[in-house]
Amino acid sequence: MILFQFLISSCANVRKTEYFADQNDAIIKSQNIAPSSSIQPNDILSIAVSSLNPNATSIFNTPNNSNINSGIATGINLQSTGYLVNNEGIIQFPVLGDIKVAGLTTNQLRLEIIKQLTDKKLLVDPVVMVRQLNFKVSVLGEVGHPMVVSVPSEKISLLEALGMAGDITIYGRKDNVMVIREENGEKRIKRLDLNSKELFSSPYYYLRSNDIIYVEANQSKVTNSSQATQLLPIILSGLSFLAIIIEVIVRRN
Repeated sequence: MILFQFLISSCANVRKTEYFADQNDAIIKSQNIAPSSSIQPNDILSIAVSSLNPNATSIFNTPNNSNINSGIATGINLQSTGYLVNNEGIIQFPVLGDIKVAGLTTNQLRLEIIKQLTDKKLLVDPVVMVRQLNFKVSVLGEVGHPMVVSVPSEKISLLEALGMAGDITIYGRKDNVMVIREENGEKRIKRLDLNSKELFSSPYYYLRSNDIIYVEANQSKVTNSSQATQLLPIILSGLSFLAIIIEVIVRRN
């Protein structure tokens, strides 16, 4: 069995364990840029307003506390200062009231708030900053440390997410990595080949908030697991039989 296992492992294709095996030295022009994620229900937004009149501005920066479940691992509810997008895709902003934000990017929302503040003559030359506080991606499967990765910068590539999760293990398939993305109420599944240089031009090179990356186990892991499952009862039976023989010999002596 050991000899057979050695022969199988020696025949493995080493190139399948490499990233971008077909990529030589080159300068690649970035054709894909980090996508602007649309705001979705249950997102938490940080909105900061400033102007030349601090007194008039202060009312728009009233802290808004939103309860969030931080722990995907702990299950503990924490309070985060930000605007929680409700199930209808609306936030309640001081003075301006209800604002429909679902489907907008953070930049589009920024421009909309500036427009309303200016049109209603509430502020002169306002400056607005909008950030998404709960931007995260999940990395599952055959990686060093499966985890949920928080992304304060709102920009992360697939390779960065895998690196933060401890990289793909020797038992993971690099040629069939799955990315699950939800857009407009639909879940889209894309399989990527990380052995190929085509990843650099893929629209999935940069991830969006709530993307899920899943790395499948390769055939070697499946085979080893199956062999271990099959051999364990045989080994235990053999040890039990050996124990019986030893006990009989001891009694005779």
